[in-house]
Amino acid sequence: MTVKKVALAYSGGLDTSVAIPWLRETYGCEVIAVIADVGQGEDLDAVRKKATASGAPSAHVVDVRRAFVTDYIVPMVQAGAVYEGRYLLGTSLARPLIARTQVEVALAEGCDALAHGCTGKGNDQVRFELAYQALAPHLKVIAPWRSWHIRGREQAIEYAQLHGVPVPASRAKPYSVDKNLWHCSSEAGILEDIWTEPPDDLYQYTADPRTAPDEPEYLEIDYEEGRPVGLNGERLDPLGLMERLNAIGGKHGVGRMDMVENRLVGMKTRGVYETPGGTVLVTAHRDLEAITIERECAHYKMLIGPRYAELVYYGQWFSPLRQAFDAFVASTQRTVTGTVRVRLYKGSVMAVGRRSPNSLYNAELATFSDDSVYDQREAAGFITLWGLPTRIFAQTNPHLIRFLHERVR
Repeated sequence: MTVKKVALAYSGGLDTSVAIPWLRETYGCEVIAVIADVGQGEDLDAVRKKATASGAPSAHVVDVRRAFVTDYIVPMVQAGAVYEGRYLLGTSLARPLIARTQVEVALAEGCDALAHGCTGKGNDQVRFELAYQALAPHLKVIAPWRSWHIRGREQAIEYAQLHGVPVPASRAKPYSVDKNLWHCSSEAGILEDIWTEPPDDLYQYTADPRTAPDEPEYLEIDYEEGRPVGLNGERLDPLGLMERLNAIGGKHGVGRMDMVENRLVGMKTRGVYETPGGTVLVTAHRDLEAITIERECAHYKMLIGPRYAELVYYGQWFSPLRQAFDAFVASTQRTVTGTVRVRLYKGSVMAVGRRSPNSLYNAELATFSDDSVYDQREAAGFITLWGLPTRIFAQTNPHLIRFLHERVR
């Protein structure tokens, strides 16, 4: 394959650090490093300088934090997307945005190829390359991990040292860490022993819940049509709100998750995730929906959430199905306006109050005390009609009903 100029999705981590000299040696091409600022909290100017020092003639730092919140995080939260009931999709969600940013730079720079540092065992290779196929199918794709001689993190570290490229990983602490505005994930190293508890020094976004403040903290989060717009009465843009929630949630040790998940490529893998602000946001949003979305619509939306999460996890962000889901979810969010009060304490977050001008909760209807709006005698007729199919089936098929009785005994 002939390549003249390649845009590399560059993070400054081990995999992409060694990719620059390898691409130049293998293809004799010019390497343009693309650094997407998704809120990883690093000195990205230093990352840019590292890229150029490693052999890239130019490196672009693109701030996409606001787009990450408004165009990716908020729609995912609104959809109730949680992979396998636990993972809040931090890494998965950032990849299509990083790939989109990379493609935009590649087209502007006249590149004829795209490259990423994802391994051949992971999910990210799929996420990047599906985005490439959707946004720039005419560009060539290079995935060094699928073709070079390096076969593990130990060899990658040696290659980097041989070429004078500093990397954050080491033989003593070879974690694979991914950070952004939504979460911090850690994999590999000692975590590959799934019986071993994660060491305390692994966590970067959250305090140890055991040493978190001894007093709970209460927050009030405001929403307008499903979008978070304020905190404790102060109106904030989504990015500022996300940063504030991360700091507060992290202080209380909220959002830690240690799980073994099913990768798209077929294997199981362990990930340790920290999503402090995201856990607060998801909890509050779910509780506001509980009082503002009608029952049948709410139940159907619950069916979409897991499938939406799979689309994100499987790299299908730019799929027609995800866009169709967004259209449905957006219609459900028209009434999701109000405020939720949450309590943060020792690693937990719980909604303890909710209010909305669109609330469907009626205290008079729900009360167990005497009321004047609900005639309990009417329930008898409702039950009779609701049970009509069951009663007719039982009368028509008494032999099946006897069989069921025997199974119960």
